[in-house]
Amino acid sequence: MDSGLILIILVVVLGLVFEYVNGFHDAANAIATVVATRVLSPAQAILMAGSLNFAGALSGVAVATTVGKGIVDSTKVTQDLVVAALVAAIAWDLITFWAALPTSSSHALIFGVIGASVSRHGWDVVIAPGLQRTTFGIAVSPTLAFVVAYLLMLAIYWGLRRVAYPMVNRFFGRAQILSSAYMAFSHGGNDGQKTMGIIALALFSGGYIGKEFFIPDWVKLVCAIAIGVGTTTGGWRIIRTMGTRITDLKPVNGFVAETTAGTVIELATRLGIPISTTHAISGSILGVGATRRLSAVRWGIAGRIVGAWVLTIPGCFAFGWAAASLLQLLGVHV
Repeated sequence: MDSGLILIILVVVLGLVFEYVNGFHDAANAIATVVATRVLSPAQAILMAGSLNFAGALSGVAVATTVGKGIVDSTKVTQDLVVAALVAAIAWDLITFWAALPTSSSHALIFGVIGASVSRHGWDVVIAPGLQRTTFGIAVSPTLAFVVAYLLMLAIYWGLRRVAYPMVNRFFGRAQILSSAYMAFSHGGNDGQKTMGIIALALFSGGYIGKEFFIPDWVKLVCAIAIGVGTTTGGWRIIRTMGTRITDLKPVNGFVAETTAGTVIELATRLGIPISTTHAISGSILGVGATRRLSAVRWGIAGRIVGAWVLTIPGCFAFGWAAASLLQLLGVHV
């Protein structure tokens, strides 16, 4: 078996490992609020999120295409650089999972790819418009989610101010099942596609899918299965941080947070923008919490989350650079 084929197999295996880790690392994005408000049991929420993550991952390829050929020059990216990027992203996800920090698996992967590619080819390998779209998503998605969730929560408070609280609680307890399902589907649609793009990038660079870049059907299927299975294993450390430590949530708050975040993610997915689902749901949770009073949000926890977001970019760039440099030192270059 030649070294190129071995590296392709390694890319697929590492890609599926990353997708699995992404599933349990980001399970909180879809189910933290519905678990925190006790609308669904943890087991029910995880099974629902896992199946809808799977369905969402099969719903399109716009984000996968952006990641596969819109961030770095796909003609210059070799399989060993993809391996380095995946190792960097997996390591970052596991470190932040251990620290119970809901960071972005998406940006871990993207900046791992950039770091690995730049280490070999310099900054010219980066496709500026693609990086600008990603950077735009980093800045805009949590801000937009915060503002929309804040305004929607105020509108609901005002519109239902004369309705008895038990009736409101009962209605949104049921409605939150739908909003959580929507969030899980949109999460799978955006996050599930990123690994598809990375695996297709390695296949394209190795000449295994022809001269035109596309996402093979089998890549879509195995990535969707991996993220779905990963989600069903849960990510209880981060679920606790997202669902209970940022602010206290009621069913109406969970409904607004999930609906807002799901809509922001779904819009980005259809536009082919790889955003962080973690950023979107965190911004939404902060937005609904801030409507009660600023002190209702535990800003110390929120600050740790934001700090982890900021560190993800240079951290994963450095991890990708180091992994690629190590592989080059070991003579692995295909």
